Amino acid sequence: MTRPRIVRAVAAAGVAALLVPLLASCSADSTDDASGAAGDAEPAPGVTDTEIVVGTHHPLSGPAAAGYASISAATTAYFAYLNDNGGVNGRTIEYIVKDDGYNPATTQSVVRELVLEDRVFALLNGLGTAPHSAVLDFLDENEVPDLFVASGSPVFNQPDEHPWTFGFNADYTAEAKALATYAQEHFPGKTTCLLAQDDDLGEDFAAGLVTVLGEDGLASEQVYTTSNPDVSAQVAAMKQAGCEVNFLAAINAFSALAVGTAAKLGYQPQWLSSSVGGDYGTVSQYLGENAALLEGFVSANYLPSHFSETDEWTTLFRQINEDYNEGAPFDGNTVYGMSVGYLFAEALAKAGETPTRQGIVDAVTSGDLRGNGVVPLALSATNNGAYQGVQVTVVAGGVQEYVGTPYTAEPGAGEVTPYTGGPVALEDDGIPSS
Repeated sequence: MTRPRIVRAVAAAGVAALLVPLLASCSADSTDDASGAAGDAEPAPGVTDTEIVVGTHHPLSGPAAAGYASISAATTAYFAYLNDNGGVNGRTIEYIVKDDGYNPATTQSVVRELVLEDRVFALLNGLGTAPHSAVLDFLDENEVPDLFVASGSPVFNQPDEHPWTFGFNADYTAEAKALATYAQEHFPGKTTCLLAQDDDLGEDFAAGLVTVLGEDGLASEQVYTTSNPDVSAQVAAMKQAGCEVNFLAAINAFSALAVGTAAKLGYQPQWLSSSVGGDYGTVSQYLGENAALLEGFVSANYLPSHFSETDEWTTLFRQINEDYNEGAPFDGNTVYGMSVGYLFAEALAKAGETPTRQGIVDAVTSGDLRGNGVVPLALSATNNGAYQGVQVTVVAGGVQEYVGTPYTAEPGAGEVTPYTGGPVALEDDGIPSS
C-alpha cells in the first residue's frame, strides 16, 4: 500500500486544544527542455518511465491541522487505489506531502524544497489562500504546474498573470452569491451579518455577498485572525447588532469557534458557511458533545456528499477509504481529497504518454476534463478556476445533505443561475484513461 511521504515542520499549536475549555460549558531552472507540448520525447522533472512525483504543502500541524490534515491522506489513498490498478499511462503516482503549519513563511521554504530538491513534476492542491499566495510567483517563474489550489480565491484564477496556476475550490465570490440568494429566499427580511477571516477568503466572500445583498445588506462585518483563537468580541458585536442570519467565511476551526461562542453567550442565529469551513464532520468534531448546535447549519458544496448512500462516487471513495486509508473517518475532507486526486489523474491521462509540464497545463485548459462535481467544471482556455457554482447543504438530524437546485454564478458581479444539468456520473471505476 502506498502511503504519503510526509515531512513535518515546526508550527504553532493547533486551535483544537483551545476549543475544549471554551465549549465545556456549552525547477532548478526557470525553464527546462522538458517543457513543451504533450508528446515531447524527453520527460519533465519528476517523471520516469514508471513514476510521476508530485508534491504539496498542507497544514499537518498548527491552527488549521485538525480541519484539513486528513485531505492529503485521502488524496494519497486514491493514488494508492489508482496505482494498484495500473496508474496513469503505466506510471504510478508518488505524492510528497510537506507540513507548512498554515504559515506562509514555512510554505515558501517547503515549496522551494519540493521544486528545487525533490524536483516534483507539479504542485497539487497546495492549501490555503495566504500560504499559497506566498509561493505563487515562485512557481510561475519556474514554470511548475500549480494545479488545483485548495482555495476559492480569484487570485488563483488569473490566466494572464499566472498561467501555470489553477484553483480547485468553488470561487468564494460565486459561493457567497449562491448562499446570499438562498438566504434571501429562505430567511427574507432577516438582519444579515458576516464573520470573516482577515485575508482574501473574507474579502472575496464579502464582495460576493454585497453583489446580492447590496452595499447596506450587512448590518455588521466582523473579522478574525487565525493567530488569535478567541472570537468572543466579534460574536458579541454581532449579537449586539441584532444579527439574525450570519454568514461565515472561516476555516473549520473558526466556524466551530463562532457557533460555540455564540451558544455560550445565549445567542443562536442562523449560520450560513462557506464550504471552506462548512464540513459538518469536521466542525462537529471540534464541537464534540455540543455538535447538536449545528442543527439547521447551512453551507455550500460542489462535490459528492459523503453522507449519500446512493451516489456512485461516494460509494467508490468510501471503499477506497476502507481499503487504503487505514480506517480513517469518512467525511467531506475524504471526498475532497480523493476528488482532487481524480481530477489530477484525469488531466495526467489527457497529457499523453510522455507527460510534460506544458502538456498537463494544455490538458487542464482544453475543456475536456469532467471532474466529479454537482456542477460542471469551469476550466477552459480563459478560466483557471475549477468550480464556478455550488449547491446548498443543510444539517438535519446530524446529516448534512443537499437541498434544492445547484447554482452557477458568473465571476465578479455576474448573476446567479440555477443549474439543472445534473452531477457528473462515475465512469470506469474512477480510473481515468486517455
